[in-house]
This record gives sequence, C-alpha cells and structure tokens, in this order.
Amino acid sequence: MTTSSERPAPAAGPDGTTRRATFLLTQLGEFAAQSFARRISELDLTPPQAGLLRLLARSPGHHQQEVARMIGMTPSRFVPFLDTLEQRGLVERRRNPNDRRYQSLYPTEAGRRVLTEIHRAAEQHESEFLAALDPEEQLLLNGLLGRVAAAQGLSADIHPGFRRLDPDGDGRGPADT
Repeated sequence: MTTSSERPAPAAGPDGTTRRATFLLTQLGEFAAQSFARRISELDLTPPQAGLLRLLARSPGHHQQEVARMIGMTPSRFVPFLDTLEQRGLVERRRNPNDRRYQSLYPTEAGRRVLTEIHRAAEQHESEFLAALDPEEQLLLNGLLGRVAAAQGLSADIHPGFRRLDPDGDGRGPADT
C-alpha cells in the first residue's frame, strides 16, 4: 500500500499553483488533437474522416445506421459525412446481400492506401508527442490512461468528438436535427 508520503506531489505550474491531472489531460488532449489535425490535413482529411476510415477498415460491412449508432452520430448527420468520403472514392456503399434495405460500408482500395498514410502520420505524431518519455514510461502511461478511459465508459476505438461533428458546416449540432 502506498502512503501519502510515498506519492509524488502534484505538478506545480510556473506560478507555483498545483496542476491537476484532469487539467493536464485536457491541455494535452487539445494540443494533441490540433497537432494531429494539422498533420493529416496534408492528406486532405479531418480527424473524424480518418477515424471513420479506420473504423471501416477494422470492421467492414456494417450498414450505415449501425456505424452512425457506433460513433454516436444521428443518421441525418452521418449521411453527408459519409457522402464526402464516398465522393472522394475512399469508401463505398454496397447493397447488403442479407437485407436489401441496408447498404453496407467498406473502405475502397484508395481508402486503404490513405489509411496507410494515416497510420504513418499517427505513428510519427505519437513518437514526437511522447518523446519526453522512455519506452517503458510510454507503456505505463498508455496502460494508466486506458484504465481511466475504461472506467469512464469510453470506447478504445470511437472518439467522442463524433457526437459534435457538423458535417455540412451549418453550425447546427446533432441536437438541432
């Protein structure tokens, strides 16, 4: 059992005030998200688009309504979001052979090539972002953050930002539909 005298003191900021983990996580999360978005903008993608491609590659063949539900987006918001990727030739809709009412989603060959580029960008991003930690510390941090995320009911594969996505740029959120 760890005693309070064995626990490290919370980090102090430049002004001497104590920083809390939740603030640091928010600060780092925002920085990491902006940095990754800049990195993949070179691929003409947004983080939600990259996330959907990753999801479809890991779990191809789900129909549109299932995927919308998985990422927490209303179907009316999901369709224009998906349309953009389909128009770019990165995903395709196929009639579901088991239930013709549904269209199943798959990454195209071009989508898989883009996923390779996304993976490279993500690896470089992670390496640069965690450069201050040695490999053992990186594993420890990943394990600890994974436990915290699981305790909060967060999925390892679905970013909660999908719920706020405004695919048509009209300024209305999902609650406005």
